[in-house]
Amino acid sequence: MITEKFYLKPKSVDEAVKSATQHIDSFRYLAGGTDVIVNKYQGNEEAACLIDISDIDDLKNVTVEGEYLKIGALIRLDDLQKHEIISKHFPALINIAHEAASPMLRKTATIGGNVLCENRCSFYNQSESWREAVGYCLKCEGAICIATGGKKSCFSKFVSDTAPVLISMDAKIEIADTDGIKTLPLESIYTGDGIAPRNLSKTAIIKNIILPLNRNFKCDFRKLRPREAVDFTSLTTAVAMDDKGKVKIVLGGVDPKPIVVEGTTDTDKNELIKTAVKKARIVDNDVYSRAYRKEMITVFLNKSFKELTNSKIR
Repeated sequence: MITEKFYLKPKSVDEAVKSATQHIDSFRYLAGGTDVIVNKYQGNEEAACLIDISDIDDLKNVTVEGEYLKIGALIRLDDLQKHEIISKHFPALINIAHEAASPMLRKTATIGGNVLCENRCSFYNQSESWREAVGYCLKCEGAICIATGGKKSCFSKFVSDTAPVLISMDAKIEIADTDGIKTLPLESIYTGDGIAPRNLSKTAIIKNIILPLNRNFKCDFRKLRPREAVDFTSLTTAVAMDDKGKVKIVLGGVDPKPIVVEGTTDTDKNELIKTAVKKARIVDNDVYSRAYRKEMITVFLNKSFKELTNSKIR
């Protein structure tokens, strides 16, 4: 049986959402395509319809509205540094974006796509023949989580590079869907379920990422991976402080969702770190062992607190 294939390229968000509704049973949005196309080659993505949103100009703007900065979802990671206001107020975002993937991929990958980066696992992100040989897992309609042996929960890891830094600075996202526009805290869209890692509807499109201005954030991040280019994260830590003494820790790569711990500059940092380590549900689904990644959370966070308290970086 031959399944009809579709490639659509809408010019507006409304048109894209309408197209998604018409192909609701089997479609994927396509922006930079750095993950979707790879997943199609590996057999992890079988959508019959690709809706390419890369021509929607409304998603390519960086604007200031009142006390907030709006970054369009189609801004490429490599282009973040070209916007003076991002460089001035959120340099950590530019720096972490340039820790993602490789120089070539950053010229294609978008910030919206990175925020929605699919959860990964060393037992899932393989070729179809490899997965068939080792046995299918929960994420591809198998009976067990190969990493844990469990039959109920998938622990594929949350691997967005930019989201931990954005969340640490209280980012929100503006979402367009069939019921209109709404704004949500970025961290609220992640479920903690490795099979369905986000609670957005299938037709939803991120329009903008919204960051608060005039809070004078200081932010430090760390990323663990075998190679500085190409490899997805095994652990990302971000720590942000604002001018009112709020402290926010965010971890990526060690749980199906970002781990968030909040406090103030008066809070014992060792207690904040212990809480972050305790909340992380790390399993052996990565090139680094569970024990090593867990240990490195403490190492990275201590380094970040030292950097933030001893310097004037933002």
